[in-house]
Amino acid sequence: MGKKKDREAKASASAPDTLGKTEYYERLGELELELNRMARWLLHTGKRLVVVIEGRDTAGKGGVISAIADTLNPRQCHTVALPKPSERERTQWYFQRYVPHLPAAGEIVLFDRSWYNRAGVERVMGYCSEAEAEAFLKQAPVFEQMLVEDGMLLFKYWLTVDQALQEERFAERRDDPLKRWKLSPIDLKAREKYADYGRARDRMLAATHTSHAPWTLVNFNDQRRGRLALIRHLLDHLPDTEVPQAALDWPPLGHAPLEEKLKRPFKPI
Repeated sequence: MGKKKDREAKASASAPDTLGKTEYYERLGELELELNRMARWLLHTGKRLVVVIEGRDTAGKGGVISAIADTLNPRQCHTVALPKPSERERTQWYFQRYVPHLPAAGEIVLFDRSWYNRAGVERVMGYCSEAEAEAFLKQAPVFEQMLVEDGMLLFKYWLTVDQALQEERFAERRDDPLKRWKLSPIDLKAREKYADYGRARDRMLAATHTSHAPWTLVNFNDQRRGRLALIRHLLDHLPDTEVPQAALDWPPLGHAPLEEKLKRPFKPI
């Protein structure tokens, strides 16, 4: 517990304006109601929503995806976080492995990293060639234009985080046994390539920030404020999502509540 308190003290010193838990959950609760109204609107209209969440390691991609999805129907809202490609997938058209995960009518897909892996991790860590990275930057705007022209609602967010805070979050993952799984060998190498990732990000933004699929950068030095800002932006940039909730006919049960009885001698634990 001492190490945890030390980390919290350091985080407080580096981010004195950090949003407190109580206020955060109050504001998040209001947004959750709006997210559920948005989900009803998607079902009502048959619209399809794609949200791409990108950013450096530890920026907070998983946290904001959870904040969006936690109170939504998991049959409607899907999170996609693909593992590294198989040998067969490496020989496919690059975008091919992402296409099957795109939403059908009324669905939401949240990409925890996306096709932009090629412009970031793959390029910086040498998992693709420079020619492949440059080809991706030419093809991505065309691919995204096809999605938008087909009627998909596409939002792309880049989460920003300063290296000092990134280091604190890496250290927390190292020290916390419940978060240790988040720390990979690639993360350790990424610590040495903060500037390289910045250059790759700038090249990506320059090539793929388009009128039909613009990027929105969100400050995630304070992850709670960042989550609220991202969700607020998403909701504000969708059409009016107010769809009346269907009334439920809730008649009386008509008898005393029954107990769960088993015919065989099973005993619940």
